[in-house]
Amino acid sequence: MAEYRIYVIGSDGHIVSARPLICDDDEQAIERANADLAGQPVEIWSGDRFVIRLYADR
Repeated sequence: MAEYRIYVIGSDGHIVSARPLICDDDEQAIERANADLAGQPVEIWSGDRFVIRLYADR
């Protein structure tokens, strides 16, 4: 299991909120973050390693 953080990015490009996430791997973290997109982009990080930035459908 790996520790991740999901950062919600506001319209100004700054972090609006963050939450921890424990997943088996990057793929599972991406799937779980995709399920939680609420109209705003999110970034997934594992420690200081950037994983991906996801954009919500507009």
